[in-house]
Amino acid sequence: MRVLAIDQGTTNTKALLIDASGNVLARASAPLTTSYPHPGWAEQSAGDIWASVQTVIAAVVTQNGPEIDAIAIANQRETLVAWDSETSQPICTAPIWQCRRTAEASARLIVEGHDPFVVSRTGLGINPLFPAGKAAWVLEHVPAARELLAQGRLRMGTVDSWLLWNLTGGAAFATDHSNASRTQLFDTETLTFSPDLARIFGADVACLPTPLPSDSLFGTTAPGATALPAGIPIHAMMGDSHAALYGHGIRKPGAVKATYGTGSSLMTLTPTRTASGHGLSGTIAWTDRHGTAYALEGNITVSAQAAAFMARLLGLKDAAALSALAQTVPDAQGVTFVPALAGLGAPHWNDAARGILAGMTHATTPAHLARATFEAIAHQIADVFDAMQADIGQPLSGLSADGGASGNTFLMQLQADLIDRPVHASRVEEIGAFGTAGMALSALGVTLPPILEVASFRPTLDQASRIAARDQWVRAIQQAMT
Repeated sequence: MRVLAIDQGTTNTKALLIDASGNVLARASAPLTTSYPHPGWAEQSAGDIWASVQTVIAAVVTQNGPEIDAIAIANQRETLVAWDSETSQPICTAPIWQCRRTAEASARLIVEGHDPFVVSRTGLGINPLFPAGKAAWVLEHVPAARELLAQGRLRMGTVDSWLLWNLTGGAAFATDHSNASRTQLFDTETLTFSPDLARIFGADVACLPTPLPSDSLFGTTAPGATALPAGIPIHAMMGDSHAALYGHGIRKPGAVKATYGTGSSLMTLTPTRTASGHGLSGTIAWTDRHGTAYALEGNITVSAQAAAFMARLLGLKDAAALSALAQTVPDAQGVTFVPALAGLGAPHWNDAARGILAGMTHATTPAHLARATFEAIAHQIADVFDAMQADIGQPLSGLSADGGASGNTFLMQLQADLIDRPVHASRVEEIGAFGTAGMALSALGVTLPPILEVASFRPTLDQASRIAARDQWVRAIQQAMT
C-alpha cells in the first residue's frame, strides 16, 4: 500500500510517496515565495500554492509511476484562501500565518471585551495569527467578496480546503478538525463553525468548508487535476504541526513536540479540552476513529529564523556558519539576544516587543553574539515548555524535536540543558508528511511503524547554572517588552 503525502509549507511544498513499511519511494520539492507588500503584511499567491502541489505530484509520478492508494495532506496553518466557486479562481492573495494586517482590529475586539468568550469557545486568544480576522478583512476590503457571498459563490478556507477543492475539481469543500480549530471560528466543543464567533469578527460561516475528522474520506481526485489518475481517495488532512505530533508517535499526554522552523510550534496532548492560563492555546490535535484528541500549543514567531538573521548581520554565509562560530566560545559571556523581530509569540504575546541585544561589553565578540542567538532559540522553546507544565500541573517527560534546526546537535544539547529534560531529535526531516501518511494508512487499516531514526540528548547543565541562565533570559524578555 502506498500513500502520497503532500506537505504544503510556507517556504516549499514537498511530496513523499511512502509505503506501509515507512519506506520513502519517491520525493519531490517545489519552492514558494512570500510577499511583504506593506509593513506587517505577509501573503502568498494561492495559485502558486496549488501549482507547487501539481509540480511535486508530477515529479513523484515521473519517479515512481501513478500507482497510489491514497493521498494525505499536511499544510501550513492559519493561511486564508478565498475563491470563486464557479471559476475556482482566488479573489485575492492569501494572507499567511505571519500576516499582522488585522492587528488593530484584533486589539479593538480585545478592548471591547470579546476575548474571554472567544477563548472559551476556541481555546485561542484573539490575535492576527488566526484566519477569523483575515476573513473579515477580505469581506471588507476585497470588492468581489461581498457580492460572491450574496450569490453563494464565495469559498473561504485554510490551505487544506483549497488543495482539496482543486484535487477534486471542486467536488469537495471540506476541512479537518485540526485545521478548523485554528481558524478561531470553530467551536472545539461542538465541532462546528460558530455563527456567534463569526459575528464577533465580522465573518460569515456560509462560505466556510464542512469540518470533518482528520482521517475522513474527503474526496477523490478529479480527471486532469494533476498527473494522477482520477478516483484516488484523499484520506487524511491535518495541519502541519498536528501531523508532526502524530508523526512522532505521541498518542497520550506527557511528552511535547517542537518544530524548529521559521517560527516554532510546541504541542502536547491533554486528557480533555483545556484552556490555558499561561499564554498558550487550546486546540484540537486531530480526530480519528478513536475520537477527538485535544492539545495545548505554543507558537513562537521567530525561532530558527533568528540564526539566519544574525548570520546576515555578522556577514556570515548561513546559520551553519553561525553555529560553528558559536561553538568557539564556552558561553555568551553575559550577552542575551531576544529575537522579537516581529513581536513575541507564546507565552508572552506582545506585538509591540522588539528585538534586543543586552549585556554587551568591550570584551564581546561576534562569537558571543552567535552563541547568544542559539541560546535564544532554546530559551524561547523553554518558555513554552515551562508554560505547558504550569497549565498541566505536572512535569513533562521530554521533548521530541523536528524541523531543519533540530539537526543541529549543538542547539539540541542547549535545549536539553535549558528544559532539564531529554530531547529526542528525529532525523526524518519530513515528519509531518509521515504523520499524515500514518493517519491515512490507519484509516485504511494499516499501522505505519514508528520512526526509529532519532538522536537523543540528555541534560548536562547543573541546576544552579540553568536557573541563572533562565533568570537572565527573563530579565531580557522584560526589557524587550518595555
